[in-house]
Amino acid sequence: MVCYLNNFKTGPVTIKARLLLLYETSLKSSIYSITYAIQVQQEFHTSITMRNKASYPLTLIFLLISLTLFLKSNAGGIVTYWGQNGAEGRLTDACNTGLYEIINIAFLSTFGGGRQPEINLAGHCNPGSCQRVGQGIKNCQNKGVKVFLSIGGDDSRNTYTLTSADDARKLGDYIWDNFLGGQSASRPFGDAVLDGVDFDIEGGEPHYAALARKLHDHGSSSSKKFYLAAAPQCPFQNNILSGALNTGLFDYVWIQFYNNGQCEFNSNNQNGFRNSWNKWISSINGAKFFVGLPAAHAAAGSGYVPSQVLINQLLPIVKSPKYGGIMLWNRYYDSQNGYSGKIKNNV
Repeated sequence: MVCYLNNFKTGPVTIKARLLLLYETSLKSSIYSITYAIQVQQEFHTSITMRNKASYPLTLIFLLISLTLFLKSNAGGIVTYWGQNGAEGRLTDACNTGLYEIINIAFLSTFGGGRQPEINLAGHCNPGSCQRVGQGIKNCQNKGVKVFLSIGGDDSRNTYTLTSADDARKLGDYIWDNFLGGQSASRPFGDAVLDGVDFDIEGGEPHYAALARKLHDHGSSSSKKFYLAAAPQCPFQNNILSGALNTGLFDYVWIQFYNNGQCEFNSNNQNGFRNSWNKWISSINGAKFFVGLPAAHAAAGSGYVPSQVLINQLLPIVKSPKYGGIMLWNRYYDSQNGYSGKIKNNV
């Protein structure tokens, strides 16, 4: 079915093409999109040649359903990190806010090079006494919030590294058996099964592609969907996670646009941010991309973006089919600043 629109010089435009145009304009704002949808329907109603005018209502329903699907598919989510501040509250409390799509438990911060893997949930529990966190994981999942294990974190203490591909595969087995779909007597969170693994790698040897493949191999044999995510710093060149990301196995990439002045968002000069974002989304296949930001000034050395600046200036730059939402470091600072609550309806 072809609709001839008089105000388009390019000739016939199919319904699909118009809906794609509707999708692109929806990136600006939901209100504008609804107005535009009405305009599209009116043009369609007056311009299309149909044998049976009784089918007009069905056409309107089709357009409205398509609009809803497009807006939903373009709607972004908010991701945060939980586990590095005892004052941030329980994991369950974070999920009860309804603010987050995904929460990364931070961190499995010791592993590789002959080290015994160990989680560090500062202020929440000791490595051997985190069973109650497992109930929080289940509660979050029951509310539709995905919960990932984040590995790595700040490497200033040199507590993690992967010395070889075999070292990486052994870590993959450990993570699978202790946090995901495998079996182990020493599971730190009991029988809770996490939804995926986040690579927040800031140092160490570049064997993370082997780890990603091992985790993917484990997950491919399971009926439950397991996700891979990564949190690279925003400079694209020589990124320690580039090898892993080039496997094409990652579902989510939340880029850290903070503590890196050359690619942070700057209202007065947006080119560094824009160029970095475009490079990432055009170079890595298969993933949804998130803008990683500090949730408050105190959360990072630099890179904080006030909520209204994010809504009015940053979001129009990043909205694309690969856009997934905003990642905030971290839950504690978000709870203090209320940042996610200010942006949720616009993300």
